[in-house]
Amino acid sequence: MSDSNTTNLSWHKVAELDELPEGRVKTVTAGTRSICLTHWEGQYGALDNRCPHQGGPLGEGSIEGGWLRCPWHGWDYGPLTGESPEGFDERVPCFPLEIRDDGIYVALEEEPKHTRTVTDAMAETMVNWGVTHVFGMVGHSNLGLADAIRRQHEAGNLEYIAIRHEGAAAFAASAYGKLTGKPAACLTIAGPGATNLLTGMWDAKVDRAPILALTGQVDTQVLGPGAFQEVDLQAAFSGVARFSQSVYRDSKHVELMNLACKNAILERDVAHLIFPDEVQTLPAGEGTEAGGPDGRLTGLEISAPKDALDKAAEVLRASKRPVIIVGHGARFHMDEVTALAESLNAPVVTTFKGKGLISDRHPLGCGVLGRSGTPIASWFMNESDVLLVMGASFSNHTGITTYKTTIQVDVDPMALGKFHAVDVPVWGEIGTTCKALCAALESGTAAVDQRPEVAERWEIWREEKRRRRDDDAGQGINSASVFDSLTRLAPADAIIAVDVGNNTYSFGRYFECERHAVLMSGYLGSIGFGYPAAMGAWAATRTDDPRFKGRKVIAVTGDGGFGQYLAEVTTAVRHGMDITHILINNCELGKISKEQRAIELPVWMTNLSNPDFAAYVENCGGLGIRVRDQGELDGAIERALAHEGPATVEVMADALLV
Repeated sequence: MSDSNTTNLSWHKVAELDELPEGRVKTVTAGTRSICLTHWEGQYGALDNRCPHQGGPLGEGSIEGGWLRCPWHGWDYGPLTGESPEGFDERVPCFPLEIRDDGIYVALEEEPKHTRTVTDAMAETMVNWGVTHVFGMVGHSNLGLADAIRRQHEAGNLEYIAIRHEGAAAFAASAYGKLTGKPAACLTIAGPGATNLLTGMWDAKVDRAPILALTGQVDTQVLGPGAFQEVDLQAAFSGVARFSQSVYRDSKHVELMNLACKNAILERDVAHLIFPDEVQTLPAGEGTEAGGPDGRLTGLEISAPKDALDKAAEVLRASKRPVIIVGHGARFHMDEVTALAESLNAPVVTTFKGKGLISDRHPLGCGVLGRSGTPIASWFMNESDVLLVMGASFSNHTGITTYKTTIQVDVDPMALGKFHAVDVPVWGEIGTTCKALCAALESGTAAVDQRPEVAERWEIWREEKRRRRDDDAGQGINSASVFDSLTRLAPADAIIAVDVGNNTYSFGRYFECERHAVLMSGYLGSIGFGYPAAMGAWAATRTDDPRFKGRKVIAVTGDGGFGQYLAEVTTAVRHGMDITHILINNCELGKISKEQRAIELPVWMTNLSNPDFAAYVENCGGLGIRVRDQGELDGAIERALAHEGPATVEVMADALLV
């Protein structure tokens, strides 16, 4: 029996002739329509798969006593007609069905042309603002929004990356924002999907990276009493999001997306939009145009106040041994910083988050300052008479001394003198300020040329690293050897995402940067960041941005961090991500063991029960190589770097030789 005539129908093969036994039902798909296919008393029926009661999937039900029974609440319908038992009025729509020589066919009326929705207009707006990647998971409370994103993906306007855990989506998007200065988006369902984003959102917030969170929500009409997966998302995101708004039926939908993107970009922060389920498929009003950045953004090249600039120039002009310290906030202005350093003959040291901002091969580059750093950087800071600090936060981890004359430059006035007073606070965009200082110092300074000392200090440190490579306690490979190999073999412009733990400290200490870009969970210091961050970096290499296009992506993690997002290897395989992963496996949370020893506590509960990670990666479809001997390192890393796709080199390491 059918509810449609035979005109303007499109026929779809839904099953083979022998696929459905007598007395059984199953769910099949015709076009995009879900159908309950039934076989009863030698006849087949094709019913709408949604029970009229609450939408239960009839194809997952069964035929009992001649009635098709809904699996959710037991409502009954005729398996061929869709009619209810006598006394009930509900009826399930049926569709024309034909048995042909090659299978069972169901006819549907041709699908109407898609009606543009409010989320279509918002997704178009997001694309216009330059969002090229969405990391996410499609689920029941974001289906309308996901369909709008699908349309942009299939049109080639953005790339959708289907992750296995929403926390990985947030870390990937955070890393993308840190690297590019532009936001990527995360898509999740209501409730647990949205709350899973929070760690990655905080990582982006504290490291000042733009990011866009798009979360589903339950229907507005059931908000309040406590519906399934209902969470007050505006409250949940209130601490982390600079901008967080719900999208309602009568909202200015395009304007909300404009504001979300603008906040993410200009505030370098988290922007969050909440999409109740029923709003996502509302038709966009006639004539609704997508938004974009035109007329909404301004240049940020803030010139420093003249008196502050004059004072900074005066101090630098008299300095004999100035040292420049650059942090993560200077990452987009290093051409100007380097030019100023060269004019002053000033060594340049970086914070750990700033590792790689100046090449360790540059005659004035001195590596990282602080707990993850080199003795070169600390030596020059201690020997300096003036510190010029740009885009750095003065964290305890870095340990910028407070007793030296200090000039601090930052685009954020609240960052100036945040933890203690500085001698010359300069509010200005770093690139613009460096140019102004270069001009002000053209007449000359008292600075001595410190390049010979930089070269001398590097030779002392490299000799020490050579000695450490020879250390062998018979318990595994030492970190100095791992990062010596990686320094020699990694492409000079690779993007390297590092995790948290002893592996990170060792990377900061031993790896020498050239034109590398380094990504890390800086202020939050969240374990598990490394592998998802590499996925975010890989996404940046897929854009047309010449700064990143085509560059190699490397992840450096320990076994503790990688264990948190193991399943994302399948994401990397699915999307063909060219990621080389260096996994330092010491079967321990080594940094925590070290901290327990440092305060004279027993080492407790830091040992880890690990799988064969290399074999796991192979099981997922990637390349996995396990290395037990130092002599195998170079060959394994070379093979992994040459592999086109996800590759992991699992290094069996000595937890004590870091």
